[in-house]
Parts: sequence; C-alpha cells; structure tokens
Amino acid sequence: MEHHDWVHLAGHAHQDTQDPTQSGFFLHDGSLDLASINRRSLTSKGLAFLSACQTATGDEVLPDEAIHLASGMLMAGYSSVIGTMWWVEDVDAPFVADKVYGQLMQDGKIGNGEAGKALHKAVAALRERVGEKRFGRWVPYIHIGS
Repeated sequence: MEHHDWVHLAGHAHQDTQDPTQSGFFLHDGSLDLASINRRSLTSKGLAFLSACQTATGDEVLPDEAIHLASGMLMAGYSSVIGTMWWVEDVDAPFVADKVYGQLMQDGKIGNGEAGKALHKAVAALRERVGEKRFGRWVPYIHIGS
C-alpha cells in the first residue's frame, strides 16, 4: 500500500462498531484492520476501491456519524474512496469495478471528482442492466472524497 497510489480490496470485510479501528478486510492469511492501515505511512494517496459488502455502513447507534471502513481509508490518506452501504451481489461487484476502471483509464486522471463520475456511470450501467425495480443491487455503491 505504501508503494502504490491506488488500492483495490475485493472480497469480504467486517465492521466492528465497538472499536472501528478493528474493522477490516479478510485476507487469505488473516485480517487487514484499520488500525494497521493507519500505522502505515500513507499520505497523498489516490483511490481506494473497497469492493466488499458493507464497507460504508454506519452504526445504527450513531446514525449521524460516518464511522466505517470507507471513512477510515480517507483518514489513512486516500483522497477518494468507493465503498458499499450494504450487501452487494457477487456478480455486480466486478461489473461495477470494470466500468469504473474503464472510465478512469479513458479519462486518464483522478482527483477532481473523476472517481465519483466514473462510479455514477457504472451504477447507471448496472441500473440499466438489472432494471430500476431491482434498486437494491445498484443503490449500495457510494463515493466519498474528491
């Protein structure tokens, strides 16, 4: 993570509402939690794409607070974060990622809202693909940051 401006984490994640620094991502050999991410020297990073369920889910006890994995990645030094507010379909996550990266590669830059615009176009494509009535499949994706 220290050597690259972008990170893409695809798989499963967990939220710890009692201690948000212990929220993290399941890896093949353990867990990567926010505490260990924040101990790294990550300054002026670009995009963190969190392609896992509930990476931007808040705490029902603190509904006005944005304490989740996505905001933790902002705090760690990533200026732009894509996450999900609830469960996403396994087939939809790679579709959205492909559309986002395709748009970003076409534009060739990130930092002034490009990731948000790319996600908007990706979600519109997913909405077109699955239909408006299946909104639970395209609504969860969010972008925070620049």
